[in-house]
Amino acid sequence: MPKLRKSSDKAGTKIENLEKTKLAASETVQKIIPAKVYLKALPLRALGDVDIIKHEIKSGNILILKVSPLAMKSIDDVKEAVSELVEFTKSVGGDIARLGEERVVITPAPIRIWREKTVAPDGAMPTAA
Repeated sequence: MPKLRKSSDKAGTKIENLEKTKLAASETVQKIIPAKVYLKALPLRALGDVDIIKHEIKSGNILILKVSPLAMKSIDDVKEAVSELVEFTKSVGGDIARLGEERVVITPAPIRIWREKTVAPDGAMPTAA
């Protein structure tokens, strides 16, 4: 009988360890993905807006930036802002991509942007509409 007891003690310990592991994994996921994630469209009007954008990404929000307001003032500022955002986004494990000529999409970790290009049979690019 003592061997059976030791086995059941070991099984109980294994179950407790498994439950602790599941709890730790759940807490990790909750830290990575906030309770509410918003998709926000924001204009990039000045280099100072980069700090606001970084805060939004750290908060877990997905952003669609319209860069044309800043582009009308200075193309060099747009390049500087986008370069800084690319570096920041990579450092936090997010993703960034151009969306047409005027927009940039930025996602926090662990969200990724799908980039595969699919060509329709007639050679045209498919659209979402």
